[in-house]
Amino acid sequence: MQKKIVALPKLNNLSPTIESTALKLMEEAGELAQAIGKLRGLSGEAEKRGEQEVMMIITRELLDVAQTAVSMMFVLEEQYGVDLERARQEHISKLVKKGYLKLE
Repeated sequence: MQKKIVALPKLNNLSPTIESTALKLMEEAGELAQAIGKLRGLSGEAEKRGEQEVMMIITRELLDVAQTAVSMMFVLEEQYGVDLERARQEHISKLVKKGYLKLE
């Protein structure tokens, strides 16, 4: 099974909640969608940036989404006692059951 492992830090200068993090996640996902829309010409704007520049913008926005998701994971663990490793294993089992993932 091929994996992409991304380790992102716990942000230690914030006091996130489920609500604030969920809102931030939606904001960041919107910014990612906007960046992708510009590349595909879906924004109605005549985008003058080159493909490599747009790919870097998309990458930065994707990392913002990932950082916010990781921040929510810390909130779930620390404030609500969620066992994220167990949840991750259940998630992988779900992917296998749905046929999205074949374990090797």
